[in-house]
Amino acid sequence: MAKKDTVKKSEVTAEPPSDEGVERKVEDTLLALYQLQQHDSQIDKIKMIRGELPLEVQDLEDEIVGLETRIENHHNEINALDKLIAEKKQAIKDSESLIKKYEEQKMNVRNNREYDSLTKEIEFQTLEMQLAEKRIKEYTEGLGAKKLLIEEAEAVLNERKNDLDIKKSELNDIVEETEIEEKQLAKKSEELQSRIEERLLVAYQRIRKNARNGLAIVQIERDACGGCFNKIPPQHQLDIRMHKKIIVCEYCGRILVDSDIPEMLKKN
Repeated sequence: MAKKDTVKKSEVTAEPPSDEGVERKVEDTLLALYQLQQHDSQIDKIKMIRGELPLEVQDLEDEIVGLETRIENHHNEINALDKLIAEKKQAIKDSESLIKKYEEQKMNVRNNREYDSLTKEIEFQTLEMQLAEKRIKEYTEGLGAKKLLIEEAEAVLNERKNDLDIKKSELNDIVEETEIEEKQLAKKSEELQSRIEERLLVAYQRIRKNARNGLAIVQIERDACGGCFNKIPPQHQLDIRMHKKIIVCEYCGRILVDSDIPEMLKKN
């Protein structure tokens, strides 16, 4: 009779993960999430120290660009007016030459019709000169107004540039003080994110974005959610302490942890 092959059961069928293994995995995730929240909150504080300075700097830079564009447009308009004035002055010279020519021709006319025709031409050129002089006066007044606008805009521009230098100096000082710390925190945050499942990470980032204080992970404080301060049922508190699954606040959607999580981090 052929001898039967004997194979250990563990070699054929993998044992299902134990409750302890599941609990450990959830606990590790909660620890990573809590640490991630701590680091991100520190980055938030650094950004708060900078306050509105980055926005103020950006606003000043935008305003300066607008003022420089406005000044450039005024200069272009002045150049156009100068060109028009030059054209009208040339037109006056041309009219003067024609009038002189017609006056000379009047001395040699042969009949009244030629005389009247030349007289009308002289009158026409005289009107053209008067109109040109009127336009020159208008353009000159326009030049004065444009130059005044340029002076006002340049005064404001110099003020804004001075303000920008001050704001940039303040911002650079703050950035220099916090840059190293922020980079270290950001690097640590990236490392922690790699330890968290993508779906949980997406949820964490969404909650942070919607939360006014940026808190997505909160502790239970006095039997209440540390984010919205609504009471948490005793059974939910027990489930949270068990570390067997990720539990969120039914009111604000934040992920809840018990006091054991931060204590475990302190020990590590």
